[in-house]
Order: sequence, then structure tokens, then C-alpha cells
Amino acid sequence: MRGKSWGAVVALHLGLVAVLFALNFVLPVYHQGVLARVMVLAVYAIGYNIAFGYTGLLSLGHAMFFAAGLYGAGLMGLHFGMAAVPAWAFGTGAGALLALVVGALALRTAGVSFMIVTLMFAQAVYLTILYFGDITHGDDGFVVPSVSRTLAGIDLSQQHPRYLVGWALFSAALLFSLWLVRAPFGRVLVAIRENEERARLLGYDTGARKLGALVISGTISAASGAAYGLLFGYVGASFAGVQYSIFALLWVLLGGAGTVLGPFVGTLFMFYLIDLATEVTDAYMLIAGVVLVGLTLFAPQGIVGEVRRRLWRDLP
Repeated sequence: MRGKSWGAVVALHLGLVAVLFALNFVLPVYHQGVLARVMVLAVYAIGYNIAFGYTGLLSLGHAMFFAAGLYGAGLMGLHFGMAAVPAWAFGTGAGALLALVVGALALRTAGVSFMIVTLMFAQAVYLTILYFGDITHGDDGFVVPSVSRTLAGIDLSQQHPRYLVGWALFSAALLFSLWLVRAPFGRVLVAIRENEERARLLGYDTGARKLGALVISGTISAASGAAYGLLFGYVGASFAGVQYSIFALLWVLLGGAGTVLGPFVGTLFMFYLIDLATEVTDAYMLIAGVVLVGLTLFAPQGIVGEVRRRLWRDLP
């Protein structure tokens, strides 16, 4: 990527970060809350994109990493009264450890087998949550105590602090993703996605790099889950269900797999599509489905992917 073009790319991403910061002070309360939720969940999608979009690892079990962060942070607050930052760090670390263990086992397979194995691991995590209902509160879930939703005396359940923390986490994840795709490690991941055998012949340890990508992906996803629990105050088993793995895949595909901005655009688009459709009819999923099918047919590379293909080929 040429220096001038890279400068424009950096300016675009920093511009998005600046716009999102400014929106905190001008958006109505409802849209401010929606955008805060979108930014936190977009971090989850960014994590998924590193595994799927850049490395070609199609996982159907990423909800387990999100849930590891969610429950790791939430349970530390519920049972031990842990403060926000250490609870978030614990949840993020739990997701990183889970990703390391799952990756070491699941990456012994490839393709469809990898999809099935990750799905089975995720189901095992979901069933574990239900089995230990005395600790996790099972299907009912639980409310995160206020002691874990306070940062330096600031109540994170309030609209402005919640938005700013979500913005900070999203900005860090976005800029890290932008750095990663330009770094040598990120370029090797793309080479593995395109032709793993050729990357191996060039001397790269593709197994170690795929494991590294999955651990990075799981850690970012867990950081999103931990932040979600602390900022929005609820932890429930539904977040560990297979549908939350499908959501991440859907957000990435809609925005553009293998693009830095795609996860955010896809998450934002999906949230507002459903929000607007509910105002029209109770059969809102029918409208959402028709729009999604149309996008799949006419923008197969996703929204940002099509922008890259048609207008800006250097867009990462």
C-alpha cells in the first residue's frame, strides 16, 4: 500500500473515531444507547473478523469467547464484588485462555470439521452454564452488581460514561485491527487464507499463526463480552447460544469480511435495519430477510467490501 494511500486510510479511520466521539454530545438518548451497544458488539465482530475475514477460519462457536468474557466479568462482580477494571480484565483473560485451549484442539481439523468442532465446544460451554445454575443462574441470568459498574467513582450505567467506555474500547479494537492487517503477522494471515499450502512452502509455521490469530480473535471477543456485561448490566445464557455465533458471522459478512471497517458497518446496519422494520410491521424479520438476501445478491463482498472493489482498492 502506497504511503499516500495509507495516510488517507489512517485519516478515514481516525475520522470515524472522532465522529463517534462527537456523537456522544449530540445524539438523542435513544440513539446514543443504541450506538453504545453497537460499538461494543462491533468489537466482538472485529474479533470474529480476524479469525474468519483475515485468516479464513470459519467458526460457528465464537459465542463461547464472548460468553467467557461476559460471565468472567459478571461472576467476579456477583460473587466477589470485584471492581470494574479487574472484573473486565478477568473476563478478557478467561476468553484468551479458552481460545488457547480450544484453538490447540480445534485447529487439528480444517474446513467443515473445524466449523463443527467449534460449534460443539460452544455448545459444551452453553450447557456448562446451564448445569452450574447455582453459580451462573442458568437461563434466568443475573444483574451485574453496581460495585462492578463503577469506574473511579463514575457510574457506568449512566448514558454518557457508558457511551464513552464503549467508544474507547471500540476505538482501541478498530485501530489495533488496522495496525494488524499492515503488520507482517497480519499479512501472513491473509496469505494463509488465500493459500495455506503456499504459505507453508514459504517457510511459515501456519499452525502457530492460525493459533495466534484465534487467540487474538477470542481475546477481543471476550473483551467485548466483559464490557457488555459491565456496561449494560445483564449476564444471561442466551449470549452463549449458537445464535450469537451466527450474529457475528452475519455482521462481518454484511459489512465485508476481511475489511477493517466492515464489522462496524455490518453491526450498525443490522441493528438499525431491525429497528426500522419493527416500526413498520410485526413481521419485521421478513423485511430484514428480504433486505439481507438483496445485499447478498447485489453486494456479495459486503458493504465495505463493495466500496473497496468498486471505488477504493487500497482500503484494508
